Amino acid sequence: MPERNLNFDEVIERKHTNSLKYDFAKRRGMPEDVLPLWVADMDFKTSSYVEDAVIERTKHAIFGYTETGADSLDDDYFRAVSSWMKKHHDWDVEPKWLVKTPGVVFALAMAVKAFTREGDAVLIQQPVYYPFSEVIEDNKRVIVSNDLVLGDDNRYHIDFPDFEKKIVENHIKLFLLCNPHNPSSRVFTREELERLGDICLKHDVLVVADEIHNDFALFGEHTVFPKVKKEYESRCIVCTSVSKTFNLASMLISNIFIPNPEIRRLFRKQVDAAGISQLSALGLTATQAAYEYGEEWYENVLSYIKGNIAFVKEYTEENLPGVRVIDGEGTYLLWLDFRGTGLPAEEIDRRIVYDAKLWLDSGRIFGKTGAGFQRINVATPRSILEECMRRIRKYVVARD
Repeated sequence: MPERNLNFDEVIERKHTNSLKYDFAKRRGMPEDVLPLWVADMDFKTSSYVEDAVIERTKHAIFGYTETGADSLDDDYFRAVSSWMKKHHDWDVEPKWLVKTPGVVFALAMAVKAFTREGDAVLIQQPVYYPFSEVIEDNKRVIVSNDLVLGDDNRYHIDFPDFEKKIVENHIKLFLLCNPHNPSSRVFTREELERLGDICLKHDVLVVADEIHNDFALFGEHTVFPKVKKEYESRCIVCTSVSKTFNLASMLISNIFIPNPEIRRLFRKQVDAAGISQLSALGLTATQAAYEYGEEWYENVLSYIKGNIAFVKEYTEENLPGVRVIDGEGTYLLWLDFRGTGLPAEEIDRRIVYDAKLWLDSGRIFGKTGAGFQRINVATPRSILEECMRRIRKYVVARD
């Protein structure tokens, strides 16, 4: 049966579907008629193989507690997940490493609770996905940031001396790594990860690697953190999910890999304490179908997103004076620098929301170093993206 859902130019009505992206503007303090390109889900139908598998599962019409035997090599679910990891990331995972959770952010929160105490400092790298800060502060821990540095090459880089300094001065025992990095789009190189990893090993820092965008290394190669060195396996947690790759965020399922048995035991204990046991039947079904049969859809969506990124870059260079697209290698999220316009960050936010009627993500929510930036989600039909860019040109930069 051929893949049916490959028309990424199709504009699909998403309003009145309880869509966080489209139906909650007013509740989130936005005008009701904004065009949303903020939260990281796609405006594309997922693979038709996933669609069919979910429909077939619902026909059974019994949705009791559901589990997989993912502690076994014979389990179909584990085979699907592990085969994808091997094919796309050359990573051999073991069944006993796997802990399934409702999401990666949930897993980050569980790691914070399991491996630090109230008042402890946790290290992140801002500007970074804002839930990193939330799971730290909401659990009464302290945020310490090794801020990424925007270089002359229009890419963000790690300040390694500051990284180690922050660890030592703040007695860091937990580091939340985002790779591919959101919002900067960097896919850190093996060499960069090795420098980070060696510093963390030296100071006995546990690395929680959020690799949810691992399948979107569009212009580089993603390296799974523990693949850099065998020694890293004993001091890391790797967070993955089908949710970004196949647009399945609401299925509420992520695959967390923890090679170290004691770290895995402590993590599971925290998950149990949160009251989580079996997960969504449809989430399990969708994940397995995506990894088993979704290759054609995945390859096509990568190609389409690459085209959208090229369009935004070209349009920005030709039509948006004072704005630049920060270069990166991954994700479908672009980081736009508006500081060259000379406008204050607050005025940029105001013009985008109230004049252009666009809902992007203000850079300020990613940390203080994000002021003057905007994050835009380009996983949308080209016509929507074109309208967004025209509005930025007309209402944001082409005014006194």
